[in-house]
Amino acid sequence: MSKNYQAHETAVIDEPCSIGAGSRIWHFAHVCADAVIGENCVLGQNTMVSSGVSIGSNVKIQNNVAVYSGVTVEDDVFLGPSCVLTNVSNPRSEVVRRGIYETTLIRRGATVGANATIIPGVTIGRYAFIAAGAVVSRDVPDYANMRGVPARQAGWMSRHGHPLKPDADGRLICPESGFEYVEETEGGVPALRCLSLDEESPLPDELRRGSEDYRSIQRRRES
Repeated sequence: MSKNYQAHETAVIDEPCSIGAGSRIWHFAHVCADAVIGENCVLGQNTMVSSGVSIGSNVKIQNNVAVYSGVTVEDDVFLGPSCVLTNVSNPRSEVVRRGIYETTLIRRGATVGANATIIPGVTIGRYAFIAAGAVVSRDVPDYANMRGVPARQAGWMSRHGHPLKPDADGRLICPESGFEYVEETEGGVPALRCLSLDEESPLPDELRRGSEDYRSIQRRRES
């Protein structure tokens, strides 16, 4: 049966596994048996997806990222270059913990920046933004902007990846999409919700391509 995805000749694909239509797998990548990868994903150079891992559709995994057993990645997630996803909090070479891995969930639309580390056993919320080099050791709310070591929340990020700041009327408006957000409290904990589009709904086609670069938008906001 012909495959409906693209894989570079140096990539290693162990059968059986499931790889969705339109996905692209680049140089020296390794997809292990029993891994599940959705449609229209990109696996960059020197990536690895372990056995039992589930990856959604339209996920972009940049160069030098290993996704180990116990990790689940939902749709539209971005994993930046050389970010680290582990599955044992207390590894010891002489203590075998194979098969008792901790589970990590990266929810829809989240971004994990370059060289960030996700300590196992946490959930990264929908559209959360983990800055480059951050170390995440606890659950992250939807839309949270997480920075530093250890990572701490530094406000909220829009679905298009822009810091949300109140306008003159106190509204939280994304400067690129125009989507409006509202800060609420759930169980005594601050939370963010998009008023313009449900979190599980796909972006309209006209908003799936960026309008201008990040710094240009930020300069325009500050002028």
